[in-house]
Amino acid sequence: MSLVSRAAAPLWLLLLGAGQVATLGLINAGNRVGYQHYIPLRVMVEAAPPGALAVFAAQVVLAAIGCWINRRRLAALLPRLSLPALLGLAAVFVLTSATLSRNVGDLAGELVLATLVQLVHLVTALLFAAALPEGTLVREAGALTAADSQAEPGGLDRVAIAGAVWVTVLAALLGYFSYEWHPHVPDEVVYLRHAQYFARGWLWMPAPPAPEAFNVDLFTYDADKYFSPVPVCWPLVAAVGAFYGNVWLVNPVLGGINVLLSSLFLREIYPRPTARLIVLLLCISPWHVLMAMNLMTHTWTLTAALCGVLGTARLVRTGRLRWAVLGGAGIGMVALIRPLEGFAVALLLGLWSLKARGTLFRLAPSMALTLMTMAVSAITLPYNKALTGRATYFPIMAYTDRAYGPNSNALGFGPDRGLGWPGLDPFPGHNLLDAVINANMNLFQINIELLGWAAGAMLFVALPLALGRLRRADWMMIAAMVVVAGIHTFYWFSGGPDFGARYWYLVLIPCLALVARGIEEAGRAAPAGPPRLLAAAGALSLVTLLAFYPWRAVDKYHHYRGMRPDIRTLARDRNFGSDIVLIRGRRHPDYASAATYNPLDLRERTTLYAWDRSAEARVQLRRAYPNRRFWIVNGPSVTGDGFRIVAGPLSGPQLDSLPGPP
Repeated sequence: MSLVSRAAAPLWLLLLGAGQVATLGLINAGNRVGYQHYIPLRVMVEAAPPGALAVFAAQVVLAAIGCWINRRRLAALLPRLSLPALLGLAAVFVLTSATLSRNVGDLAGELVLATLVQLVHLVTALLFAAALPEGTLVREAGALTAADSQAEPGGLDRVAIAGAVWVTVLAALLGYFSYEWHPHVPDEVVYLRHAQYFARGWLWMPAPPAPEAFNVDLFTYDADKYFSPVPVCWPLVAAVGAFYGNVWLVNPVLGGINVLLSSLFLREIYPRPTARLIVLLLCISPWHVLMAMNLMTHTWTLTAALCGVLGTARLVRTGRLRWAVLGGAGIGMVALIRPLEGFAVALLLGLWSLKARGTLFRLAPSMALTLMTMAVSAITLPYNKALTGRATYFPIMAYTDRAYGPNSNALGFGPDRGLGWPGLDPFPGHNLLDAVINANMNLFQINIELLGWAAGAMLFVALPLALGRLRRADWMMIAAMVVVAGIHTFYWFSGGPDFGARYWYLVLIPCLALVARGIEEAGRAAPAGPPRLLAAAGALSLVTLLAFYPWRAVDKYHHYRGMRPDIRTLARDRNFGSDIVLIRGRRHPDYASAATYNPLDLRERTTLYAWDRSAEARVQLRRAYPNRRFWIVNGPSVTGDGFRIVAGPLSGPQLDSLPGPP
């Protein structure tokens, strides 16, 4: 059968999907804390699933044959590039395909394999596009690419509304089935508790009566109270969900709102077809959707930033001060959520606002934006004073200074920076080499998580630069990426492997915008035109939905970092009542998983989960709760599976007679 026959396109699409499933099977990712890597070449044959290797080998052979037979059709899909541009794209394609390894030989082999995987999938997607018959699909795809450079400000269209519903529903389903509406990252434990006590109108919680037994990471413990030290704005918003009984739906809803806000903003600076294409990519992006299923700050940060950028865009266009209120409020909220990102957004939007012309005097819009930003961000000052005694001393800085030493969490370079996290912080302190390594890790994660494409994403992000066909709006997106990435150069931590390049999350929309613009401009520079390139992108996206999402949801985020919610099932089945359950294992994940279900006031007569960390902790518990019964439960790091009851119910004397924690 001819490889260019009418039946060829579905076969190439099937091969693309099978190839991605196969190559995902060659990756060591899992639910541990670490960056994903391909199985090292030196053990690939022994360690890889045989079926995966066979499928990928078949894809390589078929793609090579298809390239030769369809070489003229493929050539019509490719734009002509200068040699420097081609070399630059090749460097991006190769160097972001894998991240650093401690073994140089493994890194070299992984770069070769990862580059081959991306190249084969890119070729397969192009073969699919080349095999499509001229017809409705190609014509409809062409309608999504812009023919001119005029922005079309306006309201929401049906694509944005449908996309918002899609993202909200998908994120909520993933949060329920994969994430099990249970915190997995240590920060999430703190955010959940913070939202819960804010929902009650508290600034802090009463001090635990047995501090040794109720100690959870990332909390500040004083003599009479304990509290979350993280910035105030995200817990305040999450408290709305906590008040109404489901904090886990807040981020999925915000993810949908971000689709709507993105559509409104993008139409301020791009033609409607371009804006629509970017919105569609946003709805597909695993980075966006998986971030919206969790309890982290980043989705709300993006919401606030989009409010700021939409307000500023309309302020520049109309000069009306009401848009300064929205823009300044958005910038101020970003500063209240993640202060470093707040500085980046304030810098970018402050400069942009200088283009607005006021009716009273020239700089009135920019001044109004600045004053609103300052007014909103100043909310943190009385909060800081209530918790630390100083309006300008943030609780999180007080916490890290106390727990890890002065300046451990400060910006800048020096030997005293960093919290000493093994495997996540490359070297002690912070220097330029650390910054380069952090950037490599983040670029790699964007390549994987931005779109989940088997061909990678960074090639497409860099494509508009290589083509040299940039509009003013594209330069704005590039400036945003440079500023966000640039300011994080001065911070010691990259953000780690949790949910992609999360410290660079505000580059999400700029990256997707450049991908869309790259597809448009590459299509215009290629004889076949934009529709077939867009069809190739559509094929890669379809495979993302059918292969990458299920793999990531099951392989990584189910029981991620060893955090499991089955203690709540155990509590329901065994009816712990008002007993105290002693959890054996590490503070995280074992005790943190159970502590999530403690009441805010640890004096309440209900089930309490305590950490069986030491004999002293047991003594404190016996004194604080003399009339309670006790259970002993091994945590996941002890059992290698879920929570398991060891003993109980026990009276106080029976507990004293048992050996202490191992």
